[in-house]
Amino acid sequence: METIFKTIELDHYTEEDLAEAVQIIREGGLVAFPTETVYGLGADALKEEAAKKIYAAKGRPSDNPLIVHICRWEDVSELAAEIPACAKKLADAFWPGPLTMVFPKKEIVPFGTTGGLDTVAIRMPSHPLARDLIRFSGRYLAAPSANASGRPSPTKAEHVRDDLDGRIDMILDGGEVSIGLESTVVDVTGEYPVILRPGYVTLEMMQDVVGKVGVDPAILEENQDLHFIPKAPGMKYRHYAPKGSLTIVEGEEQDVIRTIRKLVQEGINAGKCVGVIATEETKGAYPEGVVCVIGSRASEESVAHGLFGILREFDDLGAELIYSEGFGEEGLGRAIMNRLLKAAGHQVIFAEREVSHDS
Repeated sequence: METIFKTIELDHYTEEDLAEAVQIIREGGLVAFPTETVYGLGADALKEEAAKKIYAAKGRPSDNPLIVHICRWEDVSELAAEIPACAKKLADAFWPGPLTMVFPKKEIVPFGTTGGLDTVAIRMPSHPLARDLIRFSGRYLAAPSANASGRPSPTKAEHVRDDLDGRIDMILDGGEVSIGLESTVVDVTGEYPVILRPGYVTLEMMQDVVGKVGVDPAILEENQDLHFIPKAPGMKYRHYAPKGSLTIVEGEEQDVIRTIRKLVQEGINAGKCVGVIATEETKGAYPEGVVCVIGSRASEESVAHGLFGILREFDDLGAELIYSEGFGEEGLGRAIMNRLLKAAGHQVIFAEREVSHDS
């Protein structure tokens, strides 16, 4: 298959510019497109054969549900069997935007799209190109991230091409995405909403809107190394992994820096290419290794935006060992650490404290 690569100028594109992509979607094909979170791989959500093509192109396990993207609130009633009051409140607060809600599904939604589940995950993206592709095609779009399964999610069209060139029909290049982390996924089928995947819309933000909000125990940091089975099937798989071995180092800042410097030196002495994920505040503390700055601790948004791109950059640089500073578990930090832990295969070490020899 030859993949069509088309650049779309977001400031001045027309319906005609999307005509080829629209036709591909209507015929059951696959089109990668930008959203505000990451690039998505879109197909007609109500065509089971189209959903199967997504799984095949990504090498994605078939029990990992696909998120259905819509462009109007009214679309929810076409797909969901029940719509609780909390869902409308969350939609009013965060849609269009990086929030996915899980509802009981109607029969119109095929099990091929939902990974065999009786629920459907629905999101209304805010990116204009994503919304127009949905609107012009007249289809709901099943659209997981447009990467090979297990690889870092794509934040640029070039990342999609690296993973899926020759495996999908078309890539729409709308430039780099604005957020860089996938949407928050929240289950609204129970007594109160429960977060199944942390993202840009945080626990605290949702609590301000609807009050009580739970978190799936399997995504809490203290349970990350235990054998919890997440309620969201996709969260049980390894994700976002760079080719090199990634390890997260946690602890007090100076202890973390000292430990990473020691590990980097050991890796270099062993003849390895060693990478370090640092922040703006600490980048000068690492004199050796390939140091990449993920963002500033003063701006969690910058850290989220830089994460997946840095993991892919280390692949390009041939890093065999990668060490990352850890991040807090409050607000957006929960989503950042969730992705880092997945990328590291839960390889975490705790920095050694410096022992004072003063008497």
